[in-house]
Amino acid sequence: MTAPAPQIAFDDFLKVDIRIGRVMKAEPFPQARKPAYKLTLDFGPEIGTKRSSAQITRHYTLEQLEGRLVAAVVNFPPRQIGPFMSEVLTLGFPDADGEVVLVGVDRDAVVGGRLF
Repeated sequence: MTAPAPQIAFDDFLKVDIRIGRVMKAEPFPQARKPAYKLTLDFGPEIGTKRSSAQITRHYTLEQLEGRLVAAVVNFPPRQIGPFMSEVLTLGFPDADGEVVLVGVDRDAVVGGRLF
């Protein structure tokens, strides 16, 4: 586990734009250094469709991901991951082995809705 981050002002939190998106497509990403998938996420008409690389192969199959709602940071700059441009950061927490467990919602939510 990591130590807690230093306290920040609420206005700093508001700068991080976390939205709910629906996985429209999940594909293998064999070129990634660590096992990962390429995700295409729909964030609704305001933000549109974005792509993300996610190291979630331990707990999720491609079939389990399609249609799933996930949380992602949508206002980080795009990041080159090998031959793939990741446009958003899909969020998760570590399990006991350090593998990613996705952040999701327990009810249907509006695609593109912002975390508050």
